[in-house]
Amino acid sequence: MAKGATAKGTSAKGTAKVQKPSKSSAKASAAPKASISVPTDLPFELPKGYKPIADLPKGYKPLEKDDYMCDEHLEYFRRKLLSWRAELLKESNETLGHLKEENWNEPDITDRATVETDTALELRTRDRYRKLINKIDAALRRIETREYGFCEETGDPIGLKRLEARPIATLSIAAQERHEREEKLYSDA
Repeated sequence: MAKGATAKGTSAKGTAKVQKPSKSSAKASAAPKASISVPTDLPFELPKGYKPIADLPKGYKPLEKDDYMCDEHLEYFRRKLLSWRAELLKESNETLGHLKEENWNEPDITDRATVETDTALELRTRDRYRKLINKIDAALRRIETREYGFCEETGDPIGLKRLEARPIATLSIAAQERHEREEKLYSDA
């Protein structure tokens, strides 16, 4: 979608116009207000220099009736992504500790094979986590540039329900389905 273009998003009350900010205006509007306090109700440690985009009441959930990707929505998804990232990093650190403690010199060959299989499975899982952390970091960068919540292909809103289920989504449902159809079509050939 072109800079400053308007995308249509639907809500429970009908169709609403959504203005996707241009990159130049996003930098100016992305600056947090000086009066915003750092949230203390998060279940993880915040990164150094964390400045919230907006104050959120405890238990806040984004609503369809709000302006799409307003400051509160962006802050909500930012916290959700940061919490998810912290959880994945914690599990990865636990894996490192587990691997250091592992007894690799099992006398029985079957026991050794079991340890190696379990370790390989755990390392594959952590590699998936590493890739997921990269996607989370990309989503956090999109929040900073105010491009988060909009389809990379069409520029249309992705939708709050989809983002709630998959906060790292970059495509709307229609674009994702089209992508999957094309992928299946070309993989079958």
